[in-house]
Amino acid sequence: MFPLLQLDGVGVRLGGRQVLSDVSFTVGKGEFAAIIGPNGAGKTTLIRVILGLRPTSAGRVIKGVNGAGAGRVGYVPQKIVIDSDIPLRAWDVVALGLDGHKLGFPFPSRRRREQVEQALQDVGALGYADARVGELSGGEQQRVLIAHALVSRPQLLLLDEPLANLDLRSEQEIVTLLGKLAREHEIAVLLSAHDMNPLLPVMDRIIYVANGKVATGSTDEVVTSEGLTRLYGHPVDVLRVRGRVVVVAGD
Repeated sequence: MFPLLQLDGVGVRLGGRQVLSDVSFTVGKGEFAAIIGPNGAGKTTLIRVILGLRPTSAGRVIKGVNGAGAGRVGYVPQKIVIDSDIPLRAWDVVALGLDGHKLGFPFPSRRRREQVEQALQDVGALGYADARVGELSGGEQQRVLIAHALVSRPQLLLLDEPLANLDLRSEQEIVTLLGKLAREHEIAVLLSAHDMNPLLPVMDRIIYVANGKVATGSTDEVVTSEGLTRLYGHPVDVLRVRGRVVVVAGD
């Protein structure tokens, strides 16, 4: 498994406060990983550090196979609100991911159109390629945004809270899609979420963030009462009920 992303002892300070300390993990080729933690734990900050949008106070971030080259990174930000009156089609949103221009600007070359079409097909959105994005459902919009990030053929795909505000069916479909993209395109997929349960069927690695620190490994290795008690610094109980994991503050 080739490491496409490596964080080595990363620390982050914001406003004079240490918000993340000694963060170390790798994400490999074809691996599906998730940054999990409560609101305010630093999940979005960590993604911004990986993108190079937030400086580190310690450590380093390496992107690319075995550290060779930066590697292409696709990014899906937190929910984008697009008004239904804006004449922006799914085609156009994906084309913007190629070169910053809509599909018809100035004239769509055959190669460019094929790239956009392939990205839409990869995420199952080709059927509404000509629809206005603002008129699509939440799950459909998320597929278009993933295609936008995927069209440049990245080695690493980052997604910030891609499951937020989706209904249960759309949530499950997006998780299945991302797992398929990781396997079939052999890219590293790393997303943030506050709930790990929808991700359990496909998640290879969990990066659990709490109290400014992280624990990483498989879900069974990281999400235990003992492990999270150490991470949070106070008693935490981990319960497994009907295939779901519940984390609650202990006595």
